[in-house]
Amino acid sequence: MNNSLTAQPLIEVNNLKQYFDINVGVFRSRPLKAVDGVSFTINEGKTLGLVGESGCGKTTIGRSILHLYEPTEGTISYKGAVIKSDKDIGNFRQQATMVFQDPYSSLNPRMTVADIIGEPLDVHKLCSSKTERKERILDLMDKVGLNSEHAARYAHEFSGGQRQRIGIARALAVDPDFMVCDEPVSALDVSIQAQVINMFEELQDDLGLTYLFIAHDLLVVRHISDRIAVMYLGKIVEMSSANEIYEHPLHPYSRSLISAVPVPDPRVARAHERIVLKGEIPSPLNAPSGCCFRTRCPYAIECCAESVPEFEEIHEGHFVACHRVNEIN
Repeated sequence: MNNSLTAQPLIEVNNLKQYFDINVGVFRSRPLKAVDGVSFTINEGKTLGLVGESGCGKTTIGRSILHLYEPTEGTISYKGAVIKSDKDIGNFRQQATMVFQDPYSSLNPRMTVADIIGEPLDVHKLCSSKTERKERILDLMDKVGLNSEHAARYAHEFSGGQRQRIGIARALAVDPDFMVCDEPVSALDVSIQAQVINMFEELQDDLGLTYLFIAHDLLVVRHISDRIAVMYLGKIVEMSSANEIYEHPLHPYSRSLISAVPVPDPRVARAHERIVLKGEIPSPLNAPSGCCFRTRCPYAIECCAESVPEFEEIHEGHFVACHRVNEIN
């Protein structure tokens, strides 16, 4: 991790809400609360890992920060300034970018590698000549481990790992400060995942990048993240340093997630108790009252249904949203 940069917030998300109106009948709609009151900061040169089950709102947070979705409520600040106007969004998108989950569908099959990587340069008019553009594209390809002769080829000619490298080179084209990595290794083979993760870390050290790293693989997230936020049904239920979350999870949901992580040592694995949650994840269209996790929580009592637990600091830098956190730990 890059520790040479001053630790000040680059990105601040305050009470972010992202609701989508869903038709539930003739002339009737109901809000689907994909993200419901999420707040966090990411310091310069650091990585916040965002984990949780599929459908919990992780990707929606990433897209809302970049204003690919217009937030329903709440604010997103970059270097202390709230992003409000279209001009703010345009300026922010020259400093912030995204690496998408699927390297097979996120690249245009009709464009060569050079044109894919060069598209952001053209959109933001970052090169003054064709020579400068070509040099910039070849430099970006070199940064992500692609050969210059790949420039004239098409995306379908490459493996999944190489395609994701093309996507990362495209994301780096605007020379960003901040990058949303939306499950960038989940579609890749395990052996390739390690290479791509190591490349993300090297790029962070070399370029001082700040990441929001979205994933469901907790081992990957622990390896690359400084802090981890655990999401459930549109809310962050626990947030702390990567090691603290793994060694001392306080929320029942975090405990369950971490208990499911494979342990390589067979003797340790046999002694390792798996916490299996009962029931299914509720629909965000019809979320439970009070604590969103109470319908699957083994510690839920009456007060859990009556009020939403506050997201509060239990220890220094360790935040949890649970009515009974002090009783069960």
